Parts: sequence; structure tokens; C-alpha cells
Amino acid sequence: MGSNKEDPRISQRLQALIRHCRSPEPSGFNNSSSSQFRPTKRASVLICLFEGDDGNLRVFLTLRASSLSTHSGEVALPGGKREEGDANDVETALREAKEEIGLDPSLVSVITSLDPFCTKYGVAITPVIGILSNNDAFTPVLNPNEVEALFDVPLEMFLKDENRRAVEKEWMGKKHLVHFFDYKVDNKKYVIWAITAAMLIRAASLIYQRPPAFLELRPSIWGGLTENDILILQGSSKS
Repeated sequence: MGSNKEDPRISQRLQALIRHCRSPEPSGFNNSSSSQFRPTKRASVLICLFEGDDGNLRVFLTLRASSLSTHSGEVALPGGKREEGDANDVETALREAKEEIGLDPSLVSVITSLDPFCTKYGVAITPVIGILSNNDAFTPVLNPNEVEALFDVPLEMFLKDENRRAVEKEWMGKKHLVHFFDYKVDNKKYVIWAITAAMLIRAASLIYQRPPAFLELRPSIWGGLTENDILILQGSSKS
């Protein structure tokens, strides 16, 4: 598990962020989840943040291998299902990151875990937020059976209404939005969408202490309407 002590290699800005956000791991599932979709399985993903050369926070993402049976070729956060030897969600996230991209758990300072995102397939996925303490010490080693590429993006992009589009969907009789964020690096275009985008919107809102500049309109199993959504909808109804 990542260290809970202050690391001298982490900037003062990140140290302040760690002290501000550090909290115990969530103990339950989202209460707004439908009773007929109570999760029976657990999984975790790692939202690993680090400071880029410009001083802004960035997050690692993977492109899943095309040979995988599910979600092949899609952008994802490092992570996977909990195994019998995992003591908690944090251990699952750190173990999976080590297996997928070669990230040593000792390099990660875990600061908090978000409430789980429950899927209609009965899986509760807990996003674990951690800080990479030493960028230079991390040399990615990708597992070719699971990961085709590793890249990083600015965390703040998930709060901006730029390079973003949304598609309206309906589930359980209620409408929600699926968000898509486009990102281009080294002449390659990546699309971060669906549950991965939703997790990063929530993480960015927590880290930057402000809501996104757009309507989230999450499905009920991901928390439903936010306070910011209500304000946006009220404003649009008056205009």
C-alpha cells in the first residue's frame, strides 16, 4: 500500500492536496442505486495523479489491449476485480496498477477513495485516488495481454466544456448523459468516455473543489443529479 507519510520528493502543493483530501475509504455503496441492481462483485481502479512539467495535475490512462474479451481497445483507468488476497479496495487498485503498467505501490501516496460506481452487471467499482511521489522513479512496463498503450492527460480537462460531447441515453425509465472527451497526443487520438469519464469528472471536482462547466446528468446508479445539475437546469428553464 502507498505510504501515508509525507514524502520529501512531493511538492508543497501536492503535500497540501494530500492533507486536504485524505480520508478513510468509503464503507458502503451508493444509496441511490436501484435495489434490484445491488452489486455482488467488487473492483477498483487507480486514479494516479502527478505534476506535469507545467505544474498542472495529470492522470495516467491506459488503452486496453485489442485482444481482451470485454471493452477491448477502449480507454480505461488501471484496475480490475478484487482478488481473494486483497484486503481492501486500495490494495486491489495498487495491485492491478502494478500488474498492468508496472507501477510500484511504494511510489503511490493514496489520499482518498471515491464512492463506488455500480454497474448494471452487478459490479461496484471504487476509484482510488493516489499521488505519484517520484515521476522519475516510474518506468512503465506494460502487460501486453491487458494494455496496448499508456498515456496521461490533464485532470482539469474533465471540468471544462472543451473537446467534450455528450449523448443522451435512457435507463430504468430515466434519462442520463454519457460524456465523451477527446484527447490527442503524439498524433494519436484517444476518447475517454462513459464510466471512466464519469469517475474523472468526480475526481476533478473533488481535487479542484469546483463543479464541471456542463450538465453531468449521471444515471441513478452513479449518484443521479448533482447540486450543480439542478442549478444548471433551473437556469435553463428561466431563460
